[in-house]
Amino acid sequence: MGHLDHATFGWLTPVLSYAMACIGAALGLRCTVRALGATGRSRRNWLLTAASAIGTGIWTMHFVAMLGFGVTGTEIRYDVPLTILSLIVAMVVVGIGVFAVGYGRGRARALCLGGLTTGLGVASMHYIGMAALRLHGAVSYDPALVGLSVLIAVIAATVALWAGLNIKSSGAVTLASLVMGAAVSSMHYTGMFAVSVHLAPSGAALPGVTAMQFIFPLAVGLGSYLFLTSAFVALSPTADEREASASAQRPAEGAAC
Repeated sequence: MGHLDHATFGWLTPVLSYAMACIGAALGLRCTVRALGATGRSRRNWLLTAASAIGTGIWTMHFVAMLGFGVTGTEIRYDVPLTILSLIVAMVVVGIGVFAVGYGRGRARALCLGGLTTGLGVASMHYIGMAALRLHGAVSYDPALVGLSVLIAVIAATVALWAGLNIKSSGAVTLASLVMGAAVSSMHYTGMFAVSVHLAPSGAALPGVTAMQFIFPLAVGLGSYLFLTSAFVALSPTADEREASASAQRPAEGAAC
């Protein structure tokens, strides 16, 4: 049985991964709020941005945390196609959940469907990402902890989408994103505590790439995307601000006539 270390760099990776989850959640919630106040293509574009933000934030959170994961007695590599698939699944399935909320007719039904779909997307991303692990040994899971991690993911996603539907102020969205970040991190580490590794020492080279060769550069790129998109959303005017600006211009145009 291999000894698992979930924080080989100390508190750096858990804290940084939590920050990524919070940023993705905050951006996704803000975009969802904007989408619910928009129509047509504007609503669709805001929902697409929300899905990409939440999916990217969750994926980045998972693999930043995995940078601190180690198993005594074996090296760790990652299968590139499966790692990329986990990112695609995160964004696509989360997108289905977000669009269910954005276009659902019955709010309660849309929230339940969106929360379930999004939560299952988060869990699928996590376990596909874990399937990408390559090491000298076999990985097994505690079914009870796996089930608990999926339940946490569904509850976290439902609460986050409820916040997107019902919370409008920036302060409340920030608080909701901190809660969602904590829930997503809890889901991740619950899933990781379900892991056991039975070592099979071998001198053969492992397939795949190291975390620093592939995951770290990709995580940095996606993290940059989150920061830049957050800045764009923060600086772009809301529907109320655009309406106020248009109303202010109408008297001025009338006076000129």
